[in-house]
Amino acid sequence: MQQSENDDIPQRMRAVVSYGPEDYRLTDLPVPRPGPGEALLRVAAVGICASDLKCYHGAAKFWGDESRPAWAETEVVPGHEFVGDIVALDDEARARWGVDVGDRVVAEQILPCGQCRYCERGQYWMCAVHDIFGFKRAAMGAMAEYVLLPARSLVHPISASVPPAHAAFAEPLSCALHAVERAGITFDDVVVVAGCGPIGLGMVAGAAAKNPAKVIALDMADDKLALARACGADLTLNINRDDVVGTVRELTGGYGADVYLEGTGHPSAVLQGLNLLRKLGTYVEYSVFGSDVTVDWSIISDDKELDVRGAHLGPHCWPAAIRMIESGRLPLERICTHQLPLDRFQEGLDLVADGSASIKVSLLPR
Repeated sequence: MQQSENDDIPQRMRAVVSYGPEDYRLTDLPVPRPGPGEALLRVAAVGICASDLKCYHGAAKFWGDESRPAWAETEVVPGHEFVGDIVALDDEARARWGVDVGDRVVAEQILPCGQCRYCERGQYWMCAVHDIFGFKRAAMGAMAEYVLLPARSLVHPISASVPPAHAAFAEPLSCALHAVERAGITFDDVVVVAGCGPIGLGMVAGAAAKNPAKVIALDMADDKLALARACGADLTLNINRDDVVGTVRELTGGYGADVYLEGTGHPSAVLQGLNLLRKLGTYVEYSVFGSDVTVDWSIISDDKELDVRGAHLGPHCWPAAIRMIESGRLPLERICTHQLPLDRFQEGLDLVADGSASIKVSLLPR
């Protein structure tokens, strides 16, 4: 193990630990020590997202279905959207990741097993084991002063000149870009993005980068719609005031949108998308839902023959997300609205749950 000469690694650290649904506590833990092929990261920022809320509330309570199994293990440090500085690693880790002590890096949220059917086929983001930082004891998360990067980690350097909260946005942005890739957007497409939260704004930016005919963003908050325009939306519609379906059909000669990207997690947005799309259109779902969604599947089949696709994590999109962040293309100073110290983690969770006063909330452990 090599250690930074200017930073003695302490023995103990502060960390948020999950002891069960709605029982998170700031705890004193030993600083993990990297083994062969591993690295230790001093956390600079960690984001809070909808999946963290799902973990916080517990799957059964989140879904309103007590028959569902636990979605995350207890006595785990949460947090999968993070950036930090390497303070210790060995030659094996240095060679694998091309990084060294002092480098600022982000890591993909999943730690692929490398042995299951999906990993062997290169589909690592659907790994059957599916260890993700912050949900299992095998991959402790980053709501802490330090986080261990196991040898299975997928690590990417990022410029130290990027503010930490902005750099941690690489995780949700890569997810949004993967959804855009799943849509197969072409130059002639009219693309509708539902929801202008962190994922939706990333979808807007990613879709605009594909240079389609038009990108339309939907939300019920005018301030978020303004951000969508700054991210590249050609048109924004407030679903509380505007005739969304009528406007889209008018813009498309009565046909409907070519692509619909759903990023709200609200059941009503699903049917909205099915109604907005033209025949043979493409629907991409990325959200985390808090309840079951029921629709008339004949819209998908008999009426329109839609191409309905899911999207999970951000495979192969991290380099593009990092380039977009480093370029200054996104108004991240307006997207990353709240940065809180670690001991205010509950306030951060509550802000994300409320959704009206924030867009992206991050914790700054140090």
